[in-house]
Amino acid sequence: MARLKNLTIASVVLAGVFVFTSDAQQARKDAQSSYEPRSDPGAGQKFLSRFAGHWTVVKTFYPRSGAPAVAMGECHQTMIHGGRFLRSEFLFHDSSGDTTGLGVIGFEADSGLFTSFWTDSRSTRVSIRHSEAPFDGKEIRMVSRTLDSEQQRRSRTLTHLEDDDRRIVHQQFVAGADGKERLIMQLVMTRKAESK
Repeated sequence: MARLKNLTIASVVLAGVFVFTSDAQQARKDAQSSYEPRSDPGAGQKFLSRFAGHWTVVKTFYPRSGAPAVAMGECHQTMIHGGRFLRSEFLFHDSSGDTTGLGVIGFEADSGLFTSFWTDSRSTRVSIRHSEAPFDGKEIRMVSRTLDSEQQRRSRTLTHLEDDDRRIVHQQFVAGADGKERLIMQLVMTRKAESK
């Protein structure tokens, strides 16, 4: 009986050493985690995953005066980095030629906020947007951010799903000269039948 008890204690001690060694090895493999801890996908990523797929796009730009300008396009959206970010690749066709766009949006579970980055073939500028309030579970709300404090071109975007996840509506608003907000651009994205 005493021998069995000693064997059990030795097994527990050995198991503890094995776990300790395993933890130490893991810490050495991921030394960055002590400074920048890993994080898992949360509610925002679950929402973003519903945007993945192939889409047809109607982009409408609303100038200060005159008729709206409409461009047709396509979009392919995928979740990347283990389901942590949504990547969006756009191709638009209009009378001035084709333009491309690339967006990446992420969600920080701790704060409940979204952050997005957008680049396109129309400009060398990177557009940065960030939530001001935690995700409500229904709509992505963001405002523009700039790294240059001299240029504060503030705009606001709203993005939501409709028609049982078969349509995305994305709207961008800017403040007019009178201080009142106006719709400047809208994307209506319809899921292609072969995706989802």
